[in-house]
Amino acid sequence: MTLPRLIRLLPLLALPLAAACEPTVRVEAPKDPITINLNVRIDAEVRVKLEEQAEEDIRNAPEIF
Repeated sequence: MTLPRLIRLLPLLALPLAAACEPTVRVEAPKDPITINLNVRIDAEVRVKLEEQAEEDIRNAPEIF
């Protein structure tokens, strides 16, 4: 094999090595179950309802406050 021919084949020989160095992306399911905490929304809803009830109580009996 002559040197110019070897130089032309070098990129073809290096291609599998370059392909092996590519980063791998894996998509896997989590080991632990996904937990969604909804306490914030419930707390906000309770506060709005209490605020509405307080405004109604103040309108119905302003002398209390």
